[in-house]
Amino acid sequence: MKTLVLVLLAAVCLCSGKTCTATYKATWAGHMLQREFLHQEGKKASTVVRQKRAAGELTLAQLESLREVCETNVACDEMMDTNGIIAAYTAYYGPIPY
Repeated sequence: MKTLVLVLLAAVCLCSGKTCTATYKATWAGHMLQREFLHQEGKKASTVVRQKRAAGELTLAQLESLREVCETNVACDEMMDTNGIIAAYTAYYGPIPY
């Protein structure tokens, strides 16, 4: 951000006339396009690289959330008592969403 401000100040100080203004606008537009491209590429990379966490890494709040869902189903609730919340939730509702 500081670099951008310095470039902006330098452009304003050096510019005089229409040709410099057009060059400055083109530079600014190029910067914004590059920034948007990098943002989009970052979003793509995060969806590709995103990894599932192991079941042991769930927080207490996440485990409680799974328990609440599983308790509404009698069969899941009984399986939760014998096999654990992760196994019961996965058996009845599929993969853990977090």
